[in-house]
Amino acid sequence: MFVPALVSPTEAAASTWRGVPQVFHGQAFDTCSAPDSALLRAWRQSSPYGALGLYIGGGNRACSQPHLNRGYVHAAAAMGWRLLPLYVGAQAPCVTDAHARTSRISSWKAFGQGQSDGQDAVRAARSLGLAPGSPVYLDMEAYSRDRGKCSLAVLRYTTSWSRAVHAAGYLSGFYSSADSGVADLVSLAATGRGPAAEWRAGVDPAEAGQYREAGLTRAAQQVGALPDVIWYARWDHRSSTDGYRALGQSQWAGHHRVHQYVGNTTESHGGRTAMIDRNAVDAPVAVVE
Repeated sequence: MFVPALVSPTEAAASTWRGVPQVFHGQAFDTCSAPDSALLRAWRQSSPYGALGLYIGGGNRACSQPHLNRGYVHAAAAMGWRLLPLYVGAQAPCVTDAHARTSRISSWKAFGQGQSDGQDAVRAARSLGLAPGSPVYLDMEAYSRDRGKCSLAVLRYTTSWSRAVHAAGYLSGFYSSADSGVADLVSLAATGRGPAAEWRAGVDPAEAGQYREAGLTRAAQQVGALPDVIWYARWDHRSSTDGYRALGQSQWAGHHRVHQYVGNTTESHGGRTAMIDRNAVDAPVAVVE
């Protein structure tokens, strides 16, 4: 289902965008490489999916994209596909996937890296004809969450990336494991909102103190610092965006969630086969110029 408006912003994030983003509610799939147009046509007619995740750029993008260009984006949109652009920037210092270790976040340069990669993500979106008002989802692969040096580096990078994306008029999205990147963002969003909010988010006093000492609490309270949309990966086979074991009821609520609920599964529709991840979507999608 396509919803032509985004309701009140999430409790945890406030965007600098003042337009009317386009929201999709339904099923989406993503693949490492953008699928060819024959698959898009076949799946549009015979699959349950109405939206497609596309990896538009980033130094850690794992697969080549022989089909992905402005013409491809326009053709996909003309078929009726809604698009979820993903950007694979620098990864956590403690990232677990070997393929994501090409470019890592530096604890000392995280703010600068985030700003630079955020600006690059905007350039990638513009080059494909994705207009301001579109979300760009930062892909932060799973990492060994330590609530310390590694977590702080990810949060510095992410808040800076988000501000850069917002400054160009785009919405900021964030994809990660519910147990690492999303858990860290949930904790940061709750820190500084009072003991009750911190307790509900599972933030211990030492963790909150580290955020404050690192200047992250103040940074997160700035407009545009936190992502507008959370795309949480929890492969629990629950096609729902209710936030189960990932987000509190009021966190990123109201058309601000995507849930990747199955990963690395092979499906066939209309005679075409692909390995995909399955996602439940209640969130903004790209505005195609």
